[in-house]
Amino acid sequence: MTAIVILGAGPAGAAVALGLRRLGYAVTLVSEWRRFSALEGVSQRVLEALRGAGLQQALAQATLPSQRQVNWNGQQHAQNVEFLLDRPTFDCGLREALRLAGVELIEGRVLAVQAVASGHRIEIDGGQAVIADFLVEARGRQAPALGKGLRGPETVSLLNRWQGTPGNTASAVESLEDGWAWMARRADGQCYWQWTVDVASAALPGKAQLLEYCRQRRQASSLAQAFFAADPEVDLQLHARSSTAILSPQVCGDNWIRVGDAAMAVDPLSGNGIFQSLSSALQAPTVINTLLRKPERAALARRFHQQRVEQLFLRFARIGRDFYADEQRWVDQPFWQARRHWPDAEVAHAEADFNALRIERAPVLRNGFVDEAEVVITADQPLGIWHVQGVELAPLVRQLRTEPAEQALAGLTVEQGRMVRSWLLAQGFKPAH
Repeated sequence: MTAIVILGAGPAGAAVALGLRRLGYAVTLVSEWRRFSALEGVSQRVLEALRGAGLQQALAQATLPSQRQVNWNGQQHAQNVEFLLDRPTFDCGLREALRLAGVELIEGRVLAVQAVASGHRIEIDGGQAVIADFLVEARGRQAPALGKGLRGPETVSLLNRWQGTPGNTASAVESLEDGWAWMARRADGQCYWQWTVDVASAALPGKAQLLEYCRQRRQASSLAQAFFAADPEVDLQLHARSSTAILSPQVCGDNWIRVGDAAMAVDPLSGNGIFQSLSSALQAPTVINTLLRKPERAALARRFHQQRVEQLFLRFARIGRDFYADEQRWVDQPFWQARRHWPDAEVAHAEADFNALRIERAPVLRNGFVDEAEVVITADQPLGIWHVQGVELAPLVRQLRTEPAEQALAGLTVEQGRMVRSWLLAQGFKPAH
């Protein structure tokens, strides 16, 4: 049996471990506990993705619904409900899900990872070294870099946490002249204020003065003043972490793979980090299965993972760019100037054009392995779409170029017809009347 070792027990590492267990692999996971309690705002979509990855138990006690207030470009409005995810509770739930799935969990800090003849040797603080035939790197931004890769503007997020007066659960976002802030308050009075700024232009004071500097910035914001109701800040703590968007230049080899933030980490304004981590992690078990059981397809499997990670990174980066561009008040300020044009000028959602669809052979996931098939390349899916509701799209698109729609769609079930027609309309298809 191949020895598979995963480094990191966050959502990405846990999702890969559970996916590999479903494929019948024995899995050992090495992780240390998070050093700073955090709260994250997530959407219903993120919760559904976590449940789909088999992480229901991790969510059971970890989420609180919250009405979110947004102050952006001088306009205030209340957005949909977001859910506040308590990371310590969530992390305990992740470990319980892993335990129930039969994943061996080693608690400890990874000191070093070395390539050896049999695979990888992992040194663990206070424990015996572990040998892995196959290594999954899921330690997030803490994972050692593999070269320069692609980096966005250098960004740091300063998370302030303190105990305030109990009240209603709530969250808010506001843009500031030199960055933006996310704030949250739990019913038990735990308060969070995270300020995201540019490393080069923020002119931050030294570590000893940073807490007081952040307090002054909160007090200068009328939204933050109202949100936290001038409560006393008991047990005030500060945690600084990088928020720079990073794409690793290599994310897969014949006996290793990078997932989650270790593969690509994006700006928090681009969307939720957990969702982005899962986006690359959910495909990894199939890629690993192919590398181990069908080595003749190794190049195809590596290409699939690399391309998907790169495309996901660019998609999320462009979403963040467009949010930054929506703030028009400080276009000449260094923070906003650097982010409103990065990573490129490509539109995040290109206009659909059925006549521009192309058919190419590309890697796909089939029956637990990476395979190759004809896919349809669209403006929003440059890596291609293979099928919708079990209907292969390449033959269908060919038919629609020479046959009436009713004839091409005649053999589909009612549900298939509904889903395929919806997809065709989204691609700009105009059926003849």
